[in-house]
Amino acid sequence: MTGQRRSFDHIHADGRIVRGGITPQEAERAVILVHGRGATPESILTLADELPDDLGFTFLAPGASESTPHPRSWYPTSFLAPIAANEPGLSSGLVTIEAVVDELAERGIGPENIVLLGFSQGACLITEFASRLARRWGGVVALTGGLIGDHNAPRDYTGAFHGTPVFLGCSDRDPHVPLWRVDETEEVLGRMGARVEKRIYPGLPHTITRDELDWVEATMRGLADGYGSGSTAVRNHSG
Repeated sequence: MTGQRRSFDHIHADGRIVRGGITPQEAERAVILVHGRGATPESILTLADELPDDLGFTFLAPGASESTPHPRSWYPTSFLAPIAANEPGLSSGLVTIEAVVDELAERGIGPENIVLLGFSQGACLITEFASRLARRWGGVVALTGGLIGDHNAPRDYTGAFHGTPVFLGCSDRDPHVPLWRVDETEEVLGRMGARVEKRIYPGLPHTITRDELDWVEATMRGLADGYGSGSTAVRNHSG
């Protein structure tokens, strides 16, 4: 992606970035939160209210364009469609996240101190982004999502995760995200050196759970003095 930002129609160039927590200038670590189809950066940023605010984190939520034929959507069709069917939205969304990572780097916050988190369409986007730019991230959290593309999509990503903690959470009967794609994502990322935690929730609706947020919280705390994960009771949260 780097160096190729002008080779396609960057349809999300007018998307907003909403911020929370302390400023990037003050922060030592960051969480990038990516919203789902039809949602807003403000909606996903509400998760910051349920995560620690005393660990030196800034929260940044980029938004998809609201002026495309599919407003507030990163790409137009299912993430299981051929990759070409979701262009140029897919590439534009990936570049949008990369620009946020670059901004943080300018503030001295490297990938090893960045947690990438997405829900639904946003989970698919951050999973694909992290795989295409595999390195040691602070964490990758895909809440109801997985790698993008059809059955024939190449998974010949270069790079390695070097032990990055990855969380994959999904219902056993989600209407948009089949378990076989979550399983495939687990296998691919694990092969690339990630430490993958996959949790399948029986009968869960298309939502975010307290159990998932507890894993995120533990990972955030772990960035100060190690890595970990947590789990407690499930609670509904809109995405």
